[in-house]
Amino acid sequence: MTRAKQQGKKIRKQYSEEYKRGGALAERVGIAAAASRLGVPESQFYGWRAKVRREENQGEAQRQLAAENARLKRQLAIRPRSWR
Repeated sequence: MTRAKQQGKKIRKQYSEEYKRGGALAERVGIAAAASRLGVPESQFYGWRAKVRREENQGEAQRQLAAENARLKRQLAIRPRSWR
């Protein structure tokens, strides 16, 4: 779940990806309650949520690019050789 990492005099906690994706809990009980149950500040929880959303959006953009590439390849395959 968590692992402490010492940097200088400050000890920082490192959380697993599964722990960070406690979004299912947040959807049921809300961000504030989920953050307090997990023992992390709300701001940290909001940061994790924003990162997950960015990753999901990037995945969607990649799927759209792959679909566009496939469409363009099909168009090229239909064209007569004299047009190439």
